[in-house]
Amino acid sequence: NRMNTERIEHLSRRERQIMDAVYERGSATAHEVQEALEDAPSYSSVRTLLGILVDKGHLKRVKDETKYRYEPVFARSQVAKTELNRVLRTFFKGSVETAVLTLISESEANLTRDELARIETMIQKAKENGR
Repeated sequence: NRMNTERIEHLSRRERQIMDAVYERGSATAHEVQEALEDAPSYSSVRTLLGILVDKGHLKRVKDETKYRYEPVFARSQVAKTELNRVLRTFFKGSVETAVLTLISESEANLTRDELARIETMIQKAKENGR
């Protein structure tokens, strides 16, 4: 499945929250999604939003005994890449360098020596591959 980038970018805040809840669990019922949401809307609103996400092609509805479970259509890694590209375009003018510098210079990053070493290794491999 090739994901249409525009579909991800046109999710409302609440739809993104629901997708996050489903991705965190791998699959979820409407009740589980409602429990996961801060300041959750009514159960019927959650079901309506889940139906909209099914119609938009982000979730699939799977019958599980007496209830439906909702599963993501796209792999989390695929969505993460699309979202990261959107953030790069929106906030960093497409610059990976600026994004990485921002991430590693923030005190909240708290990168360990091992994490920094792995990043250095990835940069070295990218250099060797001519990037």
